[in-house]
Amino acid sequence: MPLVDMNKLVAIAKKNDVMLPAFNTTNMEMTLAIMDAFEANGMPGIIQIAPTNVRLTGYDFISEVAHRAIHEYTVPMALHLDHGKTLDDVRQAVNAGFTSVMIDGAALPFEENIRFSRQAVDFCHACGVPVEAELGAIRGKEDDHVSEADCKTDPSQVEEFVERTGCDMLAVSIGNVHGLEDTPKIDLEHLAKIAAVSPCPLVLHGGSGIPYETIYAMKQYNMMKINIASDLRRAFIAAVADARDANPAETNLVKVLIAAREAVTEVAKHTQLAINGMAK
Repeated sequence: MPLVDMNKLVAIAKKNDVMLPAFNTTNMEMTLAIMDAFEANGMPGIIQIAPTNVRLTGYDFISEVAHRAIHEYTVPMALHLDHGKTLDDVRQAVNAGFTSVMIDGAALPFEENIRFSRQAVDFCHACGVPVEAELGAIRGKEDDHVSEADCKTDPSQVEEFVERTGCDMLAVSIGNVHGLEDTPKIDLEHLAKIAAVSPCPLVLHGGSGIPYETIYAMKQYNMMKINIASDLRRAFIAAVADARDANPAETNLVKVLIAAREAVTEVAKHTQLAINGMAK
């Protein structure tokens, strides 16, 4: 089957009562590993890549890999741009065949974020592509350094932001963090307040490092898409390192990359089941 757009994938996920993991890829091997995991679990999911990682391959290459490979799989999947920081990022992804994009204006003041996100939405919707936007966090004013875990989306801004931007999904801050350098402080009560006023499904960034049972508990609050990157990257790198440690003279790159692909698939399979409360 072809790659589907995010709105269709969300409808499928709702019908099957599951949340959607969005696993970040970097290259061909990781892309195929993620797709292998979705197929093995028989559950829908999202392959995504950020502009910082697309430097290795380019938008067209990752899109071509996913579009070619999808015909070997039977479960629905979407190809998503993660953290598009510019309208050019968005245009390149859409023109390359991505079926969903995120426009990240979270660092902008509220009105600027709305204008910026609306521009992306107008372009993408004209091309039939859904858009995820991110509403900026509440940041401390006194401290020189404020942990990302202490920054939270203002519920009073959510409904207006979604309606004025026209976004299809909304990434929110509820104590989650990007990467593994900081410790998340998930506030489910705050998520409940956001969910009560949000007209669209919600997205959690920084899923790596958050207990699976905590993520599963978010499901009742309209949380639909869970971004996970670091766990998969760590598995890939560890597999390559293990091959080097086992044989410092190893030159069979195919063997090493197959092992790395399999390692990523195993992590992705378990994670998808775990965030949906299905892991054994």
